[in-house]
Amino acid sequence: MSQINNAVICIDDDPMILQVLGFQLEKFIDASNTLIELYINPSKALADIKEFVFDEIEIIFVIVDYQMPEMSGAKFIRSLKQIHPNLPCIMLSGQANSSQVRELEAEGYLEAFLSKPWEESEICDLINKLSKEKGNEY
Repeated sequence: MSQINNAVICIDDDPMILQVLGFQLEKFIDASNTLIELYINPSKALADIKEFVFDEIEIIFVIVDYQMPEMSGAKFIRSLKQIHPNLPCIMLSGQANSSQVRELEAEGYLEAFLSKPWEESEICDLINKLSKEKGNEY
């Protein structure tokens, strides 16, 4: 059995969205050495990310919904960047307006934005792009 070296983190307040994301990511990411972690609670995700960093598990990227009841995706990303400044973040939303997205992009906080509903090929393309940038294959 391989050792888990990597993780992908997804945060959305809609369990169905998380289920679809998890299913799609499993198609494109090697599960033998990569965890795909799904969270409804952004605070729990932040706490676990700190644990992963402590345990030396590389977080490949984070996908986060923009609008969640406990904490907005923008607030989550800003908090995350204090812990892990170089971690690629992808925002997912059907409601974020372009000025909110542009602000995060201008701050250098977003790797990409996916509108709900997204195409599975968009997830595949993002994984390929991030793999090439890091020189790894996931």
